[in-house]
Amino acid sequence: MSGRGSDRFAVVRAKLRHAFTPSQPVADRRLFAGRDEVLKTIIRSIEDQRLHVVLYGERGIGKTSLMHILTQAATEARYIVVYTSCGANSNFDETFRAAAAEIPLLFHSGFSPTAAEAEKGASLADLLPNEPLTPRKFGDLCARLTGTRVLIILDEFDRAESGAFRRDVAEVIKNLSDRLGRVQLVLAGVAADLTELVEHIPSIRRNIFALRVPKMTEAEVLQIVANGEREADLKFDPQASAFVVEVARGSPYIANLVCHHAGHAALDAGRSMVQPADVASAVDRTILEFQGRIGTPIQQHVRRLFDQGRQDVLAMTSRAALAADGVFDASDVEASNRISARKAQDAIEILVAERLLRSLHSEEAGQRYSFVEEGMPTLIWMMWAQRNLNGGSAAAPTPRAAAGS
Repeated sequence: MSGRGSDRFAVVRAKLRHAFTPSQPVADRRLFAGRDEVLKTIIRSIEDQRLHVVLYGERGIGKTSLMHILTQAATEARYIVVYTSCGANSNFDETFRAAAAEIPLLFHSGFSPTAAEAEKGASLADLLPNEPLTPRKFGDLCARLTGTRVLIILDEFDRAESGAFRRDVAEVIKNLSDRLGRVQLVLAGVAADLTELVEHIPSIRRNIFALRVPKMTEAEVLQIVANGEREADLKFDPQASAFVVEVARGSPYIANLVCHHAGHAALDAGRSMVQPADVASAVDRTILEFQGRIGTPIQQHVRRLFDQGRQDVLAMTSRAALAADGVFDASDVEASNRISARKAQDAIEILVAERLLRSLHSEEAGQRYSFVEEGMPTLIWMMWAQRNLNGGSAAAPTPRAAAGS
């Protein structure tokens, strides 16, 4: 559709589309960058401690990619793995009947492997009653399993709108744990903290391992770049790679998106070497994509502040927001920019007065802040990068240099 199919880089372009996939989770282990310790920690919690696992964090941080790689690892370890992506209307009966249908009846202690039902390919779902399935009934059934272990992965758990569904999932976790069952759950979803994702946490806290998926380190972002270089037969100039790290701010989604666009920009220019100018072009493209997610009045307001010389304030607060999964305080601004406490508080107060930050208060966390729209920190950071990377210098100033100016 692009008209590029006949160019001399057609094969490289095809490889590039596979190497950097911002709109899709990573399912190929060769392209899975970093997260080694996170994955090991999850596996140890499941294997050694027999805990259920809850993963949470911001959008685009790589939770679904982790779930796909975990699925592969568990399958290779001979677990029966049931992967489900939750939706707004997910309910307990439908979700767990489908899970039971994936568990062969031959692993039920009440049936021998040579029983007629087992030989015909029956599953645990064939033993379920016609009335709505409850956590206790599902737990009773799973307590009879032998000779296997089962992992039920509920991805995008935050999308489920039913409070009853979330409560039932918490109840089935407790039920399975109390019965020392061979079935474990892994939940993953967008959330700022654990209680946002799962109902009735106090009753199951001892039964779960909860992990907020962290930002990628600089080395892990560079591994994304290196994986793409290997798969697409492209090379990134070291300065271009450094720009990707600065722009991504630890987000695998942003890193993949910028690398994807930068690779195509280089090929459009007839090069297989990605230069800093290509990353600058990629940032332009990324901003266009993010603009559709933010209201026009807010975009205009942000651009006006940039034009008025407020880019330092915007850069400092967006950096803190990105580092803290969207909700931050003055100490986060201070630490992420290496500035004084007074300057950090001043930056916050300016944007509160501009009505771009909302104030949040809780007895536990105290006074905290967030941008008025979820995508604003990323858009602001991209706009900062656009102005610095397009400045024409061989090396763009670092965010700390801009923030501290």
